[in-house]
Amino acid sequence: MLDANKALGSFSVNDIQKAKDFYGKTLGLEVSSGAEGTLVLSKAKTMIYPKSNHQPATFTVLNFPVDNVEKAVDELGQRGVRFEVYDEPNLKTDARGISRGNGPTIAWFKDPAGNILSVLEAA
Repeated sequence: MLDANKALGSFSVNDIQKAKDFYGKTLGLEVSSGAEGTLVLSKAKTMIYPKSNHQPATFTVLNFPVDNVEKAVDELGQRGVRFEVYDEPNLKTDARGISRGNGPTIAWFKDPAGNILSVLEAA
């Protein structure tokens, strides 16, 4: 039947080469080529697939737990990652894009296809 250990998440992008560069070079993740032009983030059990009519997700598709969000924001910022700044009634971040005190400490950023990712402080 179903085996949760073999489950993996997936999401689309509009340019698989840009995704490969972003996830592999910018974020420094292990990226491998999958079947039929897909990418696999091996350790994250996530598949990224090309879709010509891709629409970016309006929610977080992938979270990266980290020990220290501020340090992760600094390091990723040096690699060219831009963090989202929110000033909405139920969602506020500081000028660096870090949200504190309303759930886990977290900072959101987007991949080249506009999908929302985050670094969040592990408890």
